[in-house]
Formats: sequence, C-alpha cells, structure tokens
Amino acid sequence: MQRNEAKRISVFSGVAQAISDFGLLVKFKLTLLVLFSAIMSYAIVAVGNVSLSAILLLTFGGFFITGAANALNQVLERDYDRLMVRTSNRPVASGRISVPKAVLLAGLMAIVGITLLTMLNMTAGFLGTLSFITYAFIYTPLKRTTALSVAIGAIPGALPLIIGCVAFEQVVSPMAMYLFALQFFWQFPHFWAVAWVADEDYKRAGFYLLPSRNGEKDQVTGMLSFIFCLLLILNTGIGYWLGLIGGVASVALTLLNLWWAFKCWDLYKTCSQKSARAQMFLSFAHLPLSLIVLLLDKI
Repeated sequence: MQRNEAKRISVFSGVAQAISDFGLLVKFKLTLLVLFSAIMSYAIVAVGNVSLSAILLLTFGGFFITGAANALNQVLERDYDRLMVRTSNRPVASGRISVPKAVLLAGLMAIVGITLLTMLNMTAGFLGTLSFITYAFIYTPLKRTTALSVAIGAIPGALPLIIGCVAFEQVVSPMAMYLFALQFFWQFPHFWAVAWVADEDYKRAGFYLLPSRNGEKDQVTGMLSFIFCLLLILNTGIGYWLGLIGGVASVALTLLNLWWAFKCWDLYKTCSQKSARAQMFLSFAHLPLSLIVLLLDKI
C-alpha cells in the first residue's frame, strides 16, 4: 500500500511540475495580459455585437502564438537566463525542458495559433505571424546589442490590440491604429521602469536596456518616460479629434496619463529605485484602466 501511495504521489508531483513548467515556458501571466488587451480591443469595436466563436478563436489563437514566441525567447536566451536570479528557474534554462522539446512545443503552438487566427480572417492571421516573427527572431536577439530593442519589441507588444479589432472589423481601422498607438507608447515607460528596478539582474546577463548612454541609471530614463506619457496624452487628443472616443473618456485618460507623467517626472528628478517602482506599479494598472475606460465609453 505504501509503495502504491508513493507511486501516486510521484505521478501527481510529476504532472503538477509539468503543468507548472508549461506555464513558465509560455509566461502565463504575461500571456494573459496580451489576451486581455486583444479581447478588450475586440469588445471596444464590437460594442454589443460580440461573437462567442470569434472570441474563442481570438483567445486560443492569441494564447498559442504568444506562448510560442515566449517559448522561443527562452530557448534563445537560455544561457543568459541562467545568469539572472529572476529567470534562472525557467524550465529551459534549468534543463527541466530540453531545447528540442521546447522548440517542438513552440512550433506546434505557432502553427495552431496562426491557423486559429486565420480562421477569423487572413489579416488577423498575417498580423499574428508578424507578431510572432518580430518578437522571437528580431526583438530577442537585439536585446543584447542595443537599447533600441525596446522600440522593436513594442511593435509585437502592441499588435494584439490591432488583431482584436481586425477580428471584428476585418480591416485595420483608425480605431485599431489608435489602440495600437496607446499600447505602443505605454510600453516605453513601463519597460524602462521594469529595467531600472531589475537593472543589476539584467546586467549580469549582459542586457543593457535603459535608454541612457551605456545603460546607466540617470535622468535620461525619467525624461524619456515623461515624454512618452505626453505622447499618450497627444494620442488621446487625436482620438477625440477624430471622433473615436468621447469627451468623458478623453478627460479620464488625460488625467490618468498626467498621473503617470508625474511619476515619470519624479524618476527624472530623483533617479531613485523608489520612484522607478512607483512608475512601474502604476504602469501595471494604467493599461487595463485605459482599456476599461474606452470600453465603458463605447457602451
């Protein structure tokens, strides 16, 4: 009885570890944020004409493509992940998932994800493929060579909002471009705050992601973050001028962006870890709140 019980516990532990490793491989929490953005953009343009089948195709298609890109990212960066505390336990870096197995899983997920998005329409399938290729094969290698990689990574990072719109509208509309710009600009102050907080860890692996000379912590990061918050305010104004969003939503988004700009300005003045954390934590709330405001505006 004890042997059978031990065997059952061992099998259960193995299954639990496999599920945990798969979640780490696809960066489950990050993938959920991507899916949230895509689904919210679909809901914003669909208003009340939501199709359950389209939502399911968008959800699973987006999950598999994002998961595939994240898996390949870990394959390509496995040697560097081992050097950082925050990534050393990732399944490929630690050896719990072999490189061939990770590549196979990534390939299968990419094929399934692209197929599901193409079932929505060809444009969604193309944009999903573009997002996958840009993130895995352009952004990932550039992270160790130039801080401009943040700008490259912001493109696949913002494409899910266009894909969500295209899933309903079939074309890349002005609203899709407005939402793309919102998330594109959002990523700079968000990512720079994360890079500031985790700067020592990143530098262990040779990643210099802050925009200042030699990737140092100085006022350049705070100032550029502040400028991108101003661009978010400009984007809000353009959205209102084009009739894409209403007056109440414009005011709400402007106030939210001003709040974030204040946090970025504080980082510019103090160059402190505390200010970077404040900027980072507000960024986590900024994007969901912005999309909720836009959805309520349409409803």
